[in-house]
Amino acid sequence: MMLQPGILALLLGSGLGAVLLAAAVVPAVRIIRRWDLASGSEEQLRLERQTYLVAAIMRLVMGFQIVFLFLFLQTVDGLAPMFIGAMCAAGSLKVNGFGYPALVAKILTCLLAGLWLILDATDNRASDYPLIRTKYRLLLVITPVLLAETALQALYLLGLEPNIITSCCAIVFSAGGGTVVATVLDVPLQLSRAAFVLSATLTLAAGWAVYRHGRGAILFALASACHFLLSIHALIAFISLYVYELPTHHCPFCLLHREYGGIGYPLYLLLLTLAVTGLGTGLLHRYRAVPSLRTVIPAMQRRLALIALAANAAFLLLVTGSMALSNLRL
Repeated sequence: MMLQPGILALLLGSGLGAVLLAAAVVPAVRIIRRWDLASGSEEQLRLERQTYLVAAIMRLVMGFQIVFLFLFLQTVDGLAPMFIGAMCAAGSLKVNGFGYPALVAKILTCLLAGLWLILDATDNRASDYPLIRTKYRLLLVITPVLLAETALQALYLLGLEPNIITSCCAIVFSAGGGTVVATVLDVPLQLSRAAFVLSATLTLAAGWAVYRHGRGAILFALASACHFLLSIHALIAFISLYVYELPTHHCPFCLLHREYGGIGYPLYLLLLTLAVTGLGTGLLHRYRAVPSLRTVIPAMQRRLALIALAANAAFLLLVTGSMALSNLRL
């Protein structure tokens, strides 16, 4: 293993988070099985005290997942010069078979963590905590995902050795070869652009309907999920070309580099914000009929829709600005 500050921080931070989350499983199961707010028993009082501790642990762990995602990207990108052939994080992640699975697991964990935080914030606004069992059931789903992500990250980072020959991003993100990336790049440019513009428009329209009229939350959630995926596709297929001003450079990781203003960081943060708030809006729709949440959820949905609209608008502004200012014309 290479002893780099970023690697040590990731291993220690993720390991500690996994331990804390695993420790919260036992009280979570107890809360799911025995919670009864109408009871004044000693056990119920003990469970109520445990909810404060577990919730505090969850907020800490879930909040840090987003930090660790971007620390992971920054760390693996910084490691590229140590591997023969690597120019950015694309090459570093291919050093062994755990790099890209760890990245996908981290993104999934961040999405689930964001949804949990939304449920927790909504539940705390009602006097009878109607979502307490729901959010702790979600905890039981998140825990194995986070443990798997921690294990994949550890296997990747602990398996890194300097001077390993790997692939540069020009090879990883190139057309042909039957890979997932090749499939993305084989889509006609006009079709990629049309799909991206359509998904952006639909997401903005659906988000506005939720914000102004409180309707269409499920459609907005679906549109946000599709736009999240299509935006990643667009970044690889054509947006990155305008940033690099090269018609063959499709790498989404070089966007993190200083020579391109580190534009990748705000772009990915905005996309993650859009996905979490959009999906969260749809998730809350299921509980609108709960008596104590009838006024809470519409307000939460409007707030989430507004955040998603702002994130989407900022993302589109950055993208269109980069394309307009580029000297490349496709």
